[in-house]
Amino acid sequence: MKIVVALGGNALLHRGEPLTAANQRANASVAAEALAQLVTAGHQLVVSHGNGPQVGLLALQGAAYKPGEVYPLDVLGAETEGMIGYLIEQELGNRLPCGAQVATLLTQVEVDRADPAFHTPSKPVGPVYCQAEAERLAVDRGWQVARDGDFYRRVVPSPSPQRILEFKVIQLLLEHGVIPICAGGGGIPVVVREDGHLEGVEAVIDKDATSALLAEHLRADALLMLTDVDAVQTGWNTPGARRIRSATADALDSLEFSAGSMGPKIEAAQGFVRAAGGFAAIGRLQDAGALLTATAGSRITASAGRPIEYYG
Repeated sequence: MKIVVALGGNALLHRGEPLTAANQRANASVAAEALAQLVTAGHQLVVSHGNGPQVGLLALQGAAYKPGEVYPLDVLGAETEGMIGYLIEQELGNRLPCGAQVATLLTQVEVDRADPAFHTPSKPVGPVYCQAEAERLAVDRGWQVARDGDFYRRVVPSPSPQRILEFKVIQLLLEHGVIPICAGGGGIPVVVREDGHLEGVEAVIDKDATSALLAEHLRADALLMLTDVDAVQTGWNTPGARRIRSATADALDSLEFSAGSMGPKIEAAQGFVRAAGGFAAIGRLQDAGALLTATAGSRITASAGRPIEYYG
């Protein structure tokens, strides 16, 4: 199968875990082990990944050094694509047979300058804070903050991806047997100016949305979104929570999911299966193989099967 695998930022850095190089390499090693098993099983992979924690950290570091010279989010996105891609590329290459080729590709993604997301920031970036600390930082730094689970994080604009500019390069790599690591962090957000030139913008694109767009245009068989939860839940974080085993895209329309976490994954899954068929699956990183056989996680299809089936 041709599979687009989207590694969630929280799968690469656990919530509350210090954002050290050692921790990120250790988590990249776990991710590489899961990816290597898919390659060994004969699947053709394209790998994307999140970057929210890393972008937020680099922004904090820059502000602490020279607050008036903070790098814009598109440049920070490019930096994190290279950093995270390097770790995954090296760890995956160490687990594949000699001669296997893996390449990290900095990927620009076009967005619409008029996207309403620029006026309603929603994408969490950086570390988590308690409510009091988040509110203080919002005042001191001019941030917008929002709840993320039991904590709070900075939120930034997250416009919808319109076009993956390096798409033909990704296709070329696949045709030559290379495993591309691309569209990291949703890709580097750019707009096309009136003169036809590209220009970066202050935003972080949702990596699941870009991964779904990539999977659609590659005509992938499956889109795997690997995160730190074992399945999609209704009534999350309540006594009545239930884990979804499988669902159709239409059936999920009647349910509500958090806009800052699971919501974008559901929308990406729905968009992919409606546009391209195949299936999407959401679950834990270590369950990647089981997601393909529908023995773990949550599987989303266009129409076949029961509208919603729960575990237990």
